[in-house]
Amino acid sequence: MALDQKIYDLRKEKLKQIEALGQQAYPYRFETTHIVPQILDEYSPRTHDELEASHVDVRVAGRIMSIRVQGKAGFAHIQQDGKRLQIYVRLDNVGEKAFQLYKLLDLGDYIGVAGYLFRTRTGELTVHVTELTFLVKDLLPLPEKWHGLQDVETRYRRRYVDLTMNPDVREVFIKRAKVVQSLRRFLDDNAFIEVETPMMHPIAGGAVAKPFITHHNTLDIDLYLRIAPELYLKRLVVGGMDRVYEINRNFRNEGISTQHNPEFTMLEFYMAYADYRDMMDFTERMLAQVAQDVNGTTVSHFDGHEIDWSKFQRLSMREAIIKYWPDNAGAKPEMADFSSTDKLREMVRRYNAENHPHIPYDPEAPAGKKIAEIFEYVAEPHLIQPTFIYDFPLAISPLSKNKREPDENADWVERFEIFVGGLEIGNAFSELNDPEEQRRRFEGQLRERARGDEEAHQMDEDYIRALAYGLPPTAGEGVGIDRLTMLLTDSRSIRDVILFPLLRPLKREEEEELDSQQEEAAKQ
Repeated sequence: MALDQKIYDLRKEKLKQIEALGQQAYPYRFETTHIVPQILDEYSPRTHDELEASHVDVRVAGRIMSIRVQGKAGFAHIQQDGKRLQIYVRLDNVGEKAFQLYKLLDLGDYIGVAGYLFRTRTGELTVHVTELTFLVKDLLPLPEKWHGLQDVETRYRRRYVDLTMNPDVREVFIKRAKVVQSLRRFLDDNAFIEVETPMMHPIAGGAVAKPFITHHNTLDIDLYLRIAPELYLKRLVVGGMDRVYEINRNFRNEGISTQHNPEFTMLEFYMAYADYRDMMDFTERMLAQVAQDVNGTTVSHFDGHEIDWSKFQRLSMREAIIKYWPDNAGAKPEMADFSSTDKLREMVRRYNAENHPHIPYDPEAPAGKKIAEIFEYVAEPHLIQPTFIYDFPLAISPLSKNKREPDENADWVERFEIFVGGLEIGNAFSELNDPEEQRRRFEGQLRERARGDEEAHQMDEDYIRALAYGLPPTAGEGVGIDRLTMLLTDSRSIRDVILFPLLRPLKREEEEELDSQQEEAAKQ
């Protein structure tokens, strides 16, 4: 019999003994007057004499995280909302049955206590228990130690244990909640309206990505899980909702990495009568406020770097390639080089001759795609401080408005992305609102699909119809909540900021090995 099963059976037997004492195995409620963090915040400043003079009565519940018995008395710590409070249980105060109950308790059990606050000889704030109530038995052993590289995947798979044992993990998700609260508050304060749009689409649109496909039985049609809410939100702007936003779940059938999860959360918002430069100014203020709200300062730390969210640099995509061009690849490119296919090919050749990994090169791909790939390899890793990279190639931006400068408007669009800590966290456009030009863009994307690009955009006739009713000048943006949280909590993997990230299902023998590892941790 595995150790895990032995402990389970032993604790089931203890549960029967607890029931024999008159306690319910699974009671329905416990009335409290305080929560643990409240007690710590309010009464930690009080001295022993002040507590004794005021006689503070409390009723509080929590999970047992340490327990010991010394003769006819014992100390334990209960945990609630990530905070721990000591309790003192003495036979003379709680009675025979309650003290027998105390001796049947294990790490991980939930209890409720009533009593009064005092300080021990060592000065620790403690509840002197007068009443002890059993709430639930932890039938599986909590690990004494829950850290180290070997436990990373187990932490993701059993987040309920991770949150119990690791207060730092809980803090990350509290900060994630603050990120969302701050974004919502900032947008609400700036006259935006929060809306909800469909998560199942007849056409996978609004982004360049491969979708998940599902099927509706009654209608007998295939549908796509949302890759972006963009086209629906812009329909709302057409309908007169000038400032709208949605905090939404998106689904993209892509690889899993430290930066990618197939299901992720994004803020997407649209502002009528504005362009992409207005959106840069707005975003700079918004993200500085979020950093301040989450961490109490606009300075955060990520991967060994100090990041100041109050200071953004702005570079065009071509300027960034020129600025970060490596010395070992020869002379820096010039702006004119980006309009020559031959010079782009030579640029890639010179870089690949001295650097790894190599920039991929498809001679049949549009020049804009080649420029974007050069940027990804040459410049992206250097964008640690908050940076707006603006003016993107038309070839990779089917929903963006052309640049307004006459000499450039054929190949470049008014689009920017936000980079912080080497991560891309946002994407924004001056939105294309010419229905005929949008049709031509979609047709160009269909040609890319025919060439084998599964992520190219599909034709959306209803969206073109909406544009024909009139979309006012509009700027739109999407910000990745997961990556933003990574940067503000110094989390190196996207799985560290998603409570239940998608993981490969384990085989039975792998589950048993995972159980064995947890048992070993429990014995340490």
